[in-house]
Amino acid sequence: MTEAIATVEADANRSADTHLLPFPLPRAWGVDLYLKDESSHPTGSLKHRLARSLFLYGLCNGWIGPQTTIVEASSGSTAVSEAYFARMLGLPFIAVMPASTSPEKIAQIEFQGGRCHLVDDPASVVVEARWLAEDSGGHFMDQFTYAERATDWRGNNNIAESIYAQLELERHPIPTWVVVGAGTGGTSATIGRYARYRRLATKLCVVDPENSAFYPAWVAADWSVRTGRGSRIEGIGRPTVEASFLPSVVDRMVQVPDAASLAAMRAGSAVLGRRVGGSTGTNLWGAFGLIAAMLAEGRTGSVVTLICDPGDRYADTYYADDWVAAQGLDLTPHLATIERFLTSGAWPA
Repeated sequence: MTEAIATVEADANRSADTHLLPFPLPRAWGVDLYLKDESSHPTGSLKHRLARSLFLYGLCNGWIGPQTTIVEASSGSTAVSEAYFARMLGLPFIAVMPASTSPEKIAQIEFQGGRCHLVDDPASVVVEARWLAEDSGGHFMDQFTYAERATDWRGNNNIAESIYAQLELERHPIPTWVVVGAGTGGTSATIGRYARYRRLATKLCVVDPENSAFYPAWVAADWSVRTGRGSRIEGIGRPTVEASFLPSVVDRMVQVPDAASLAAMRAGSAVLGRRVGGSTGTNLWGAFGLIAAMLAEGRTGSVVTLICDPGDRYADTYYADDWVAAQGLDLTPHLATIERFLTSGAWPA
């Protein structure tokens, strides 16, 4: 166990921090937008941080031994990252995921040495994963329960501490808003807790895609809400409110149509000169709306959001016009909204 913990810690020690990239907006607006580029992790996504934390949590709790099969319920990115750490420790790994998961992500999990177990009903992945872990005598990582507690939210090189350190020399070093999506809720919990612990004025906005339970539960203040449907935006959105989502640290929630997420993904990719994923588009849509509100109120400041993963994982889905059309999504009006915002700062009421 000691050797396994040292191995996982060494991965963090030899990895550089992820970049905080400015997103070009007119300087005269007085509002700056930054994107924390989590796609630069060794496994290409924000979930690399979560996977490392979950493995350390499982090892230190005595749940993971030298021959333990690791099982996770994941739509892709968490599984890619957990497969990486499992292979590092010489452990078998099984990812339970919806059958609709992009082929690119499945290939990446298998490249890392993992095995994919696909299910037709996205709402059943957790039940199936729990059953597989019990049947194999393995350990169910259960990111949806443990994400908010596996990471030290007070610091220790977490994503929140990194964001504030990287903003120190900017003109607005304390962001007015941080915008994130919620899959497990672990990232929003870490950032929201950290801001309160450090007594910072930053507010936290969680953006949520269609079919997800987080937003309607927030509106109704009813955490038993279930949609029974999976999210089309991989990595965020859940059919039920997961245990690791902490609504008490969230200041605002915004529901983002899937067509708007994909439009912002494509528009953002054009501005940045590189492809980003669908959840990054959801983040950008939420950030644009908040910036427009700040401009309308005559306020200055900064907004931070995340590049969650690279867009090359979605070449056959989100970036494929025939796939988008088959989903019944029309990006045109949302692309017009973004173009209008980027030139004038205006946003629909």
